[in-house]
Amino acid sequence: MPPRVTADLLLVGSVPATSTEEALRAGTQYYGDLVFALPDGETGPRSSWVGYERERLVRPNPAIETVTETTSPTGIPRHMYEAPVFALRPGVSAVIWDSWPRIDDAIASWQVFRRLRDEGVIPAGLRFQIGLPFPVSALNGLHADFAADYPVAFPGYADLVAREIARLTAVIPPGELAIQWDIAYETLDIEGVLPWAAGDGWERFAAAVDTLPRLVPDEALVGYHLCYGTFPEWPMYEARDMSVLVRMANYAHAASGRPTDWVHMAGPRYLRSEDESFFAPLTGLSVGDARVFLGIVLPLDGEAGLRRRSATASKFLPDFGVALYCGFRVPPGYTPEQAIREHRDVVRAVRR
Repeated sequence: MPPRVTADLLLVGSVPATSTEEALRAGTQYYGDLVFALPDGETGPRSSWVGYERERLVRPNPAIETVTETTSPTGIPRHMYEAPVFALRPGVSAVIWDSWPRIDDAIASWQVFRRLRDEGVIPAGLRFQIGLPFPVSALNGLHADFAADYPVAFPGYADLVAREIARLTAVIPPGELAIQWDIAYETLDIEGVLPWAAGDGWERFAAAVDTLPRLVPDEALVGYHLCYGTFPEWPMYEARDMSVLVRMANYAHAASGRPTDWVHMAGPRYLRSEDESFFAPLTGLSVGDARVFLGIVLPLDGEAGLRRRSATASKFLPDFGVALYCGFRVPPGYTPEQAIREHRDVVRAVRR
């Protein structure tokens, strides 16, 4: 089967917009000929990524109690150590969630996407893209006793994903859908830098790969976003090289039980743009026909920086698309529209 994704650019998920319609219109206007799918911008409360799951999924569950509230003076955590801490209540042996608010938001955004497509604003060939967090990322707030609580909560999360993927694809035709599994805390877990995550991070990641992606119908596109997070800075941890990401991508492709259509892998800080040792593990990448997007677009050094990183990566991987390192950041002194336009212009200049 030929590759289903051949685009030059991946929109990781967030777009600096105030509404779904604004994000979709901007995505179409600036990136419509560069991408294969459009995300809804992850606007509003979802802009905090899995902060959304902490507040909308974990905190309200009656099986879970709050151990420590955020110490941020605004009530909004500015970094990981200001995030609230949760734990399972004593005696809890199972966690059940009735529904996933993120899926409600996706369905609402789909209605906007479909209307704009019917109006001719969005080209017929573009898919609707949804980002869904892997379980260690979604449940990271359970770090009062993560080693004890995560194994109890994971089956409930997996059951929730199964039911909600079915609900999602009953509304959105799978052939018009692209689902991206967002994986950041899992990467940090495997690297061994999460102080609360005792045990084997690889086993947690592998169990999620073995369970969740195969729940998505084959007609839908599926990809993996592998990075080290940006809460608050990028990256939260700077890896020595891309070896962990390559190992994760290879396993996801081999073990997910369905086609893998793309893999996004975060690149280095800008000062390592010419560090061949960072990119060298790409020679071991084995993901079949999946399109590889390297997260090497950094707003701080524009076209010149992307050219440097692209040239270094090309020594080890001859063909790839590009993307921002992670979520969309608006550089100081820029308006959102300026940042969106420059992102397009930089990619177009380097990839043409």
